Amino acid sequence: MDRPIATPLWRRKHMLAAAGVAGAVVVLSGAGLAMVADARSSVRVPAQNVTLSAVTPGVFHDFVALRATAQPKDVIYLDALEGGQVQQVLAQAGDLVKAGQPLLTFRNTELELDVLDREGRLVESITQLQTYEKQLEDARVANEKAAAQIEYDITRLQRTAERRDSLLAKGYVTQDLHEQVHDELDHNRKLLPLQLATNAEQETLRKRQLPQIQGEIATLQESLRVTRAKLENLTVRAPVAGRLTDMDIKPGEIRNRGQRLGQIVADTGFKLQALIDEYYLGRVLVGEAGSVTIDNREVPVRVTRVDPQVKNATFQVDFAFEGAMPRGLLPGQALEGRLTLGGDRSALILPAGPFLERSGGDWAMVLDASGTRADRRHIRIGRRSPEQVEVLGGLKAGERVITSDYAGFEKVDRVMLSK
Repeated sequence: MDRPIATPLWRRKHMLAAAGVAGAVVVLSGAGLAMVADARSSVRVPAQNVTLSAVTPGVFHDFVALRATAQPKDVIYLDALEGGQVQQVLAQAGDLVKAGQPLLTFRNTELELDVLDREGRLVESITQLQTYEKQLEDARVANEKAAAQIEYDITRLQRTAERRDSLLAKGYVTQDLHEQVHDELDHNRKLLPLQLATNAEQETLRKRQLPQIQGEIATLQESLRVTRAKLENLTVRAPVAGRLTDMDIKPGEIRNRGQRLGQIVADTGFKLQALIDEYYLGRVLVGEAGSVTIDNREVPVRVTRVDPQVKNATFQVDFAFEGAMPRGLLPGQALEGRLTLGGDRSALILPAGPFLERSGGDWAMVLDASGTRADRRHIRIGRRSPEQVEVLGGLKAGERVITSDYAGFEKVDRVMLSK
């Protein structure tokens, strides 16, 4: 008996149709991914929109461009040592002042009363110590007088005793008068060593106390001088000669102790300050030479200080002029120049360009022989200057590189150049 043969599942029409659709989806998806991949790996730009530079052997000039500003070498700040109400303004910003010249005066009644009170107490303490010092000196003199008096009495009584001894033998004086003189002589002879010992002890004590008293007096006198100087501080004077700046004060204003009043630019000349890219931080050293342009002539300068703190991708360097200070220099004046970092040497050179900002010198777009496309290539560079880059690897002499901005090139491997 015949049986119907079942058609396999994979040969049924609706399954074949479904398989065909799935295959088409896979093919289209693969094609789409391939197109996306091609779009990510290359980009087309007009050839006139890029800058091409050739890699050439040459001499590398190791320097960094400078844009320095002239700053006063010494600026002295004026702060209020004692505050109060401004009584007089004796100088204005922009004036040339001499050292010690009064600039302004304060009125401070509370301070004046406090100074008078402290001055009175200090003077009283000084007077007491000086009185005690005088008492010690008077005691020393009195002790020496006492010892001298005893010695004198011994000498006098000894002579009297000798005369009375001879008179007693002749019967001219009584025994009582004879014994009285000898008793007084013996008494003074016993009293003299006691007086001398007392004098020595008190002199030792006086010598030990006297330096202490004199030291305390000197300390109190210094305190008295400082106390009186507080009143002198109510008059603000110029500490050095120079030009007074940044002082805008009117009579009647209240200024507190320690408040900034202004500043004086001393007559000691100028220095230069420049901000340099952090890339050169390890290569800029104190003593390195450079130059700036002033009135169309090159003026030599030298590095005097390097501040290693990096702010906004730069660090600060101070320069001093070599030789005489240029005339006519103004505070804040901008000057162009260059700082030599090393000697010139032969190298494979690529012109510097904006491409370094995005690639960091790690890769570059190198033009092929046809000149219609540039491929990403890993490169190795050495020293840089504002005009040149030293090539250490990844490029050959004669090859051309896109050195303009790499905006939009970060995620592509090829740049197609269209005419």
